[in-house]
Formats: sequence, structure tokens, C-alpha cells
Amino acid sequence: MSERKNVLITGASRGIGAAAARLFARQGWGVGIGCHSALDRAQALAEELGDLGVPVRVYPADVARREEVQGMVDAFLRDFGTLDVLVCNAGIARQELFTDITEAGWREMLGVNLDGVFYCCQAVLPHMIHRKQGKLITLSSMWGQVGASCEVAYSAAKAGVIGLTKALAKEVGPSGITVNCVAPGLIETEMNRNLSPETKAALAEDTPLERLGTPEDVARAIWFLASPAGDFFTGQVLAPNGGWVI
Repeated sequence: MSERKNVLITGASRGIGAAAARLFARQGWGVGIGCHSALDRAQALAEELGDLGVPVRVYPADVARREEVQGMVDAFLRDFGTLDVLVCNAGIARQELFTDITEAGWREMLGVNLDGVFYCCQAVLPHMIHRKQGKLITLSSMWGQVGASCEVAYSAAKAGVIGLTKALAKEVGPSGITVNCVAPGLIETEMNRNLSPETKAALAEDTPLERLGTPEDVARAIWFLASPAGDFFTGQVLAPNGGWVI
């Protein structure tokens, strides 16, 4: 019988992160649920997944703070012993004119969406390098690929995630570690709750597959990269966007 594998997913209390946590748990993996503000949701998800008979733990942390990230990773390794896959999913979004972006708003956007990926990857790499194996999966966005009007800070941060992914893949590949990115299109999550039904319908119409994505669509892309099917992928951007960006 093969040894159970373990995954740590940041921003896993809802949306894409929660869908990914459910998918990994159904595959028999031990799951670490990283969260920041939605602790009640994270704990409810942990109870749900625990019913599947796999170990599940909740790790509260603000990924924009290095010391909290390190504490989360240290606690995960104490609880699970090994970390096979890190999914850097935590993120925030905001729509505003470029001229209205404040310095504090800019720093917050890059702090969570880009610095958080840097802190998380740097915290887990010593463990993975020592084992000569592991997978890092980052979450960008189609706006990190092509940019979005009124989302300059978000687009810049997500473009930075893609650059980090590609460069780090080259650096740690010789240590047996893969680094890949998932760049979703418009997904039906709370992050997009500010969009009106009319706007969503128009966006779906502009998508070749004529629908918005679901958290499960993205979770399956994450799982592909984490599974043996993704073993020969590194430095790549997998884009579940329904054909919106081609």
C-alpha cells in the first residue's frame, strides 16, 4: 500500500480552495486548510472532509506576513510529517481606476497575491529540497496573462506570480521539484459577487464555451498538476478559462 500524500492549500475555506480541498480529500490525501478570516468556514470544511476518513487540519495565517506563513508550514509539518504539494491559492481582488489606487491598496494587493506566494514557497522549499521531491502549484489569473482594465494592481500581482513560477521551476527542477501555475478565467466564486447578472451573462457570451467556470473546473486543473499525470510538467501555465484567452 502506497504512503498517503499530503497537501497544504492556502485560501481553502471557500471557492476554488475549498473545491480543491474536497477533491484531494476524496483521493485519500491528508489536507491542510489554510485560511485567514473565514475560520468558521474552514473548520466546517475540515469536519466535512474528516468524514471521508482522511486527516484534515486548519491553519489560520495571513499569507502577507512571513512569520505567520512560517508558523503555518511548521505546524503542518509537525502534524503531517511530510508535505508533497503546496497550492498557493489565497488571493484578493479589487476593481478601481488606476488613478484611484492608493499606496496602501497597492501594497495590500501585492502583499497577499504575490508576496504570499513568495513566502509560502520559500517556507516549504527546504523540506522539499531535502526530500528531493515536491510540487508547488501557484494560482494566477487570465488577467495576469493579458491584463484587465480597472484591475491594474491585481493584474500586476498575478503576472508576477507567473514570472515567479517560471523562474522558480528552472531553479528547483534539479532538486526534483515541479513548479506550475493555474490561471483561471472568470469563475463563479464570491470574489466575483460584485458582478451583476447582466455582466456575467455578457461575459459568458464572450467565452467560446458560453459559460462561466466553476470552482470544480479549476480544482481539477490543480489536481492534474498534483497527480502523476502532471509529473513531467514544470514552469507551465494551465489556463481553465473556457477559451476566453487563447
